[in-house]
Amino acid sequence: MKKLGYLGALLATPFLAFAQVNTINDAGKIIIDLINNVAVPIVFALAFIVFIFGIFQYFIQGGHDEEKRDSGKQLMLWGLIGFFVMVSVWGLVRILLGTFQLNPTVPTYPTAPLTTQGNR
Repeated sequence: MKKLGYLGALLATPFLAFAQVNTINDAGKIIIDLINNVAVPIVFALAFIVFIFGIFQYFIQGGHDEEKRDSGKQLMLWGLIGFFVMVSVWGLVRILLGTFQLNPTVPTYPTAPLTTQGNR
């Protein structure tokens, strides 16, 4: 598990090194972007794969073997837990966006009306 943490930190280093962090809002946006664009899709994909493998093991491999059916149930449960974690992380990110006003969209600013030059 430590190696996975080191690998994640190593992969995130270029993002942090090239990021221009001028304010705390910029740092928050970088972290939120990493969570939204990297962590959530990976967790969702892993949960989906585990869930599908659990279904395969329960229905196809399990046939008449009760032990494999129980193992398939466990994998499906872990897949559902992964889905729950993914939705929870997404919800926490949305709460952070709203609480600290870290809206990733650029606001539209009002513009001055164009003046027409009449005859002088």
